[in-house]
Amino acid sequence: MKMFGLHRTIPRFFRSLFWKLSLTFLSLLVVLAVAYIYITAFTAEMYFQEANQRLNASVAKHIAAETQPIVNGKVQQKKLETLFHNIMILNPSVEVYLLDTQGRILAYSTPGKDIQRTSVSLEPLQKFLQNRGASFVMGDDPKDIHGEKVFSAAKVENGGRLEGYIYVILGGEGYDSAMQFLLGSYILRLGGRAMGFTLIVAAVIGLVGFAFMTKSLRATIRTVREFQQGNLEARIPISSSIEMNQLGTAFNEMADTLVHHIQEIKTMDNLRRDLVANVSHDLRTPLASVHGYVETILMKGNTLTEEERLRYLTTVLHSTEKLKKLVEELFELSKLEAKQTTPNVEPFSIGELVQDVVQKYQLLAEQQKVSIKTIFPHHLPLVTADIALIERVFQNLLDNALKYTPENGVITIQLESTYNKVNVNVADTGYGIPPEELPYVFERYRKGSQLSLESDHGAGLGLAIVKKILEVHGISISVFSKVQEGTSFSFNLPVEASLLR
Repeated sequence: MKMFGLHRTIPRFFRSLFWKLSLTFLSLLVVLAVAYIYITAFTAEMYFQEANQRLNASVAKHIAAETQPIVNGKVQQKKLETLFHNIMILNPSVEVYLLDTQGRILAYSTPGKDIQRTSVSLEPLQKFLQNRGASFVMGDDPKDIHGEKVFSAAKVENGGRLEGYIYVILGGEGYDSAMQFLLGSYILRLGGRAMGFTLIVAAVIGLVGFAFMTKSLRATIRTVREFQQGNLEARIPISSSIEMNQLGTAFNEMADTLVHHIQEIKTMDNLRRDLVANVSHDLRTPLASVHGYVETILMKGNTLTEEERLRYLTTVLHSTEKLKKLVEELFELSKLEAKQTTPNVEPFSIGELVQDVVQKYQLLAEQQKVSIKTIFPHHLPLVTADIALIERVFQNLLDNALKYTPENGVITIQLESTYNKVNVNVADTGYGIPPEELPYVFERYRKGSQLSLESDHGAGLGLAIVKKILEVHGISISVFSKVQEGTSFSFNLPVEASLLR
């Protein structure tokens, strides 16, 4: 049982962040060590190659000076055989090739396997001859179709005429074998020592460092679990580490935001219940009226007089209009809150728009014995906004003012022009709004106590729509009110940009 428990504990232990970080760190060190060894070996090899070329840059020149391998375009085979034999005795690691002026191989001294090329590129030779071997150049390896080797080269001339080239590969097959053996041994020694020392030191430092780091993480995890389990007051203590400090601050800010949102959701849920209750009441009254009168018409049938039938149908029509208006307001507000309404901004005359809206409401105001006044100069500048949405703003503000303005009251629409905007103020002499309800006047879920004065005032969505319409224009609205004195709403519309020049 103990062994079984230990077997189950070990994988869980190694799945912790501490071991993941440690293993990742060690893996990275191994990769870096291998890369370091490879780069070191490659650099060392290039160094030896360059040193070999620098030290033996004049070999081909001496060979060309000691013998004349081409005379009148003919290869002196016997001279070459003697030359190749002497070179093999003196330095068996080099390979000597005789080239014509086009780079084709005419003769060669290459122990081992046969050559794979019939010619070599003359471009590296020309570069070598131009700088006299001062810079590192690699040329084609005749024994490897894709290989390159360090070399020495010299021109073969006869009477000032170019006859060909002496092309000496400074590291032949024997040289390569020896270099590979030495390089392999060097890599093993270097790699074993460097990797062993580096891994031991880095492992100790890394494990200690990660243990210290995960100490703060463990405290953070405990706090997050407490928050997850319902302790909304749990917060991460701020540590001295910059990163952990940032993590703790971010989590604490997130926790504060979540708690705030939870409170908002609770508040909105309560307000939503109020809205459902209000909307249900507003729907129930006209629906009951429609149902009752339609049922009466069907039951009494032909016994109703034409006057009664007309009165009943008129009542049904008014009730359905109320239902239609409420549904339209809910749909319009939902579109505005979902940002599905995009204003079509254009210049228009705000004075003409106000006159048109007032004219539409004049008859209704006269029926309620309320007067509507407009105050604005004759020459107002054009403003830019969505004219249809701004008209809806004025309609809702007038609807709201007419609801709460008693007989003989006055509704005033005042426009004032400044340099870059037109100030709009819609005021009434109605009941006013209590100070404790003033901050919530634009909320869609809240009905003020003044709405209880009459059952026909609706769900209180008009002002919420006004605020949302102005918000999509980037405009704010303010409200000022005194109980039994009246209420005023104010906002600004921007003047057309061309008029500001």
